[in-house]
Amino acid sequence: MVMYVDEARVRALLRWDALIGAMESALAAFSSGRVIQPVRSMITIEEDRRYLGIMPAVAEDVMGLKVVSFYPGNAGTVVPTHLAMIVLLRSDTGEPLAVMDGRLITEMRTAAVSAAVTRCLAPPAGSVLALLGSGVQAKAHLEALSSVCTFREIRVWSRTADHARRFAAEHGAAAMDAESAVRGADVIVTATNAREPILKGAWLKPGAHVNAIGSPRPTWRELDDEAMANVLLVDSREAVLKESGDVILSKASIHAEVGEIFAKRVRRPEGVTTIFKSVGLAVEDVAAARLVFEASGGKR
Repeated sequence: MVMYVDEARVRALLRWDALIGAMESALAAFSSGRVIQPVRSMITIEEDRRYLGIMPAVAEDVMGLKVVSFYPGNAGTVVPTHLAMIVLLRSDTGEPLAVMDGRLITEMRTAAVSAAVTRCLAPPAGSVLALLGSGVQAKAHLEALSSVCTFREIRVWSRTADHARRFAAEHGAAAMDAESAVRGADVIVTATNAREPILKGAWLKPGAHVNAIGSPRPTWRELDDEAMANVLLVDSREAVLKESGDVILSKASIHAEVGEIFAKRVRRPEGVTTIFKSVGLAVEDVAAARLVFEASGGKR
């Protein structure tokens, strides 16, 4: 029988430590050529407002497909901007194993990837976190990053000041303007749907690490050219060159895929300012769905 897992069950089963480790392994496999995965297919229903994405991946023992809707106009409403469903199958026989809600999986695996990268690249004594954006990804990143780093100060900025103040009150952070939040921060997360840069390279402390996870369209960007001129790491070269305005418009040089570092195929950069541009990969969804399936008692 095919298992169905709803969002409440996903929330009860996924744990940051296991998920972060699974993301590191999945990205190492991807960058080592052990995953079959095309760049996601995105259908533009209405420019800047409605998109539908199809994301398949075949790993060594399981495979899966995520269908995801991206409706930026839902921001600030009761309907999330991203909604998704994931189908998990055996890769040897093709048998379906599970169907599960993918909204929370997408939210958590995105933050878990950033946490895995931050654990590898961020300054060892880094203690100041800046969040540009105050939505679900800001909250998820605060949780995930706090599981791998010890922060003594958390700063938040949002284009809507009330949202930043509310987030700050709920999470013990300080609401600031973007420049004040970034200056002196050790770890920075950009999690917005900005069309124009919100983070300037001139603000970055030498040796800081940036997780840039927002603005997922070829003409949108969060970081200016000066920021993108730092050591740039990505989840997928092919994907960012098709989907990321930050990379495409800046013509930035890609140092490596983070999976190459996790697989020890490329040395970890040290003593430099690093930018991780994440567009999100289907193999991450499959790896997270596998964790949920196995935690639910499923057997392949």
